[in-house]
Amino acid sequence: MNTSNQAAPRVIAEQELFSWKAPSRPFKKRDREFWVTVGAIAFIGGIILFLIEGVMPVILIISIVFLYYVMSTVEPETVAYSITNLGVKFADKRTDWDYLTRFWFTKRLDTTLLVFEMTSLPGRLELVIDPKDQDKIKEVLTDYVVNEEAPPSQLDKAANYLADKLPLKK
Repeated sequence: MNTSNQAAPRVIAEQELFSWKAPSRPFKKRDREFWVTVGAIAFIGGIILFLIEGVMPVILIISIVFLYYVMSTVEPETVAYSITNLGVKFADKRTDWDYLTRFWFTKRLDTTLLVFEMTSLPGRLELVIDPKDQDKIKEVLTDYVVNEEAPPSQLDKAANYLADKLPLKK
């Protein structure tokens, strides 16, 4: 039987629509007063959890504070970002449009972020952008994804509540 009449699958060439270079994550250098406050809160919380539960929660608190310390003192590397006709690329790894449902812009640690909601884990993709590129990025993305901010989840609400109540802002 001759199958030469069947059409071959169409392959679409990837075309870069917009690209930029930026740090791989938001970054803000913290001062000594911030770390003294974090240390005091961790110490008090550690003592309370040690009395209630034992040593494992204390080890968890120490490891989280250490991770945050490292992330706040080691400056992020600069990586290449790009928007293509097939998806969004971050450090040469592409996320296809099929996995992205909507996007919006936000600020964290004095850094402007482009946030995508994803249908797969981890649920969100956050890219650091230069604020002057925001309008151009929005113009390119609206052809592929809806520009709509997702409502905050319960975890987001809890994190924002704690951030407002703890004396860590500077």
